[in-house]
Amino acid sequence: MKPKKSQNRDPQASLFKVELDKLVDMRHPLAQLAEKIDWERLENELECGFSATHGAPAKPTRLMTGLHYLKHTYNLSDEQTVQRWVENPYWQYFCGMKYFEYSLPIHPSLMTRWRKMLGDGKMEKLLEESIAAGFRTGTVDRRSLENVNIDTTVQEKAITFPTDAKLYWRMLEKLVKQAKKHGIVLRQSYQRVSKRALVQSNRYFHARQVKRAKREVRRLKTYLGRVNRDIGRKISGNLLLEEELRDFLFLSERLLNQRRDDKNKVYSLHAPEVECISKGKAHKKYEFGNKAAFVSSSREGFVFGARGLHGNPYDGHTLQGSLEQAGRLCGGKDFGRAFVDRGYRGHGYEGPTEVHICGGGMGKRLPRSLRRWRRRRSAIEPVIGHMKHDGRLGRNYLLGRDGDRINVVLSAVGYNLRLILAKLVKVPDRIFFLFVCLTVFFRRIIAAATLQPVWTG
Repeated sequence: MKPKKSQNRDPQASLFKVELDKLVDMRHPLAQLAEKIDWERLENELECGFSATHGAPAKPTRLMTGLHYLKHTYNLSDEQTVQRWVENPYWQYFCGMKYFEYSLPIHPSLMTRWRKMLGDGKMEKLLEESIAAGFRTGTVDRRSLENVNIDTTVQEKAITFPTDAKLYWRMLEKLVKQAKKHGIVLRQSYQRVSKRALVQSNRYFHARQVKRAKREVRRLKTYLGRVNRDIGRKISGNLLLEEELRDFLFLSERLLNQRRDDKNKVYSLHAPEVECISKGKAHKKYEFGNKAAFVSSSREGFVFGARGLHGNPYDGHTLQGSLEQAGRLCGGKDFGRAFVDRGYRGHGYEGPTEVHICGGGMGKRLPRSLRRWRRRRSAIEPVIGHMKHDGRLGRNYLLGRDGDRINVVLSAVGYNLRLILAKLVKVPDRIFFLFVCLTVFFRRIIAAATLQPVWTG
């Protein structure tokens, strides 16, 4: 059914409880941010996917949205977010609670089901509202729409480094486990000898004995092929078992048939959508995940657009979609100029935005104001770095291609909210900090002039 309404909308007061708006400091950045977000608009746009008659009432939309905002703002897992929510009255006020709660608001797995139900299209509404909150708080200005930076990066998946030996052995384990689960008697499971072959291959590779290591890898591949064919013979004609084991056998066949130079290879069994992407980095030649494209303002570094991309597309071919998404999230506005690196050469974009490819030798022939904005193209690099280290973009734990796209959008949401919270820090605190800095500065000057030891307070 449709989600419940937030507690703070209930006009009935309690005689024995203190309301949160009287308990917390309303000058706190989170309390201020809660007043700047249009929760009613989010509820109207996100509730349309719920049934009006079937099932139990869903959790309030503001609670679920607020938990995801807090999760990616403070770089937490689902379990950590729910646990810290109980301890923090400001988090509860931000999520629309009327009174302080002493129990968990939801089970952490409900956040996963909520994301899966909405999908990446509805999750863009959270990014759109964070952009609107940035304009309301003055964190980003309307003039920032004139100049934007665009770049792509790789969002790595939470998988181990793929090797043929590990993939063969792990696939063999899965097939044997499924055979035992469905009562299929195998001619031989090869569990003991396959484990020994895996260990030996790792030892030989470590000792640079490549021929011996490859012999053990071929042995593992032979074991996997035998088990795969044995299961196929045993379930032939049984439509129920064929349906149950179809995905496992298909993944096994795909793993056995792939070659060194093939495209769309399997690099992970629990995440077969993972792609191998080479970005030319000195410290990491290959990255395993998917591409992500971002649009940020050149002035403040505020993120206007975030897209998860699959198929390892050429950077120039992602420019059209990135500008369209960012313009849609900013209220249908067109950007004046977009600055990209030389990886976007040959993009073929035709639209109202003027695209500048930076990094060439034509800088001195351009006007000074334009040269300034071209030099600001690299300002998007630390934005991506902060999203990777502080916003869960560096290692994606969400399942499937939908999880890849959702994590990219939510990482951008968390980055925008951190900028807004930094903007909403109380002015008296800034004045006090400035006063302390000036005091220490003048004491250092006096101490240097009188040759006395410095006291910094």
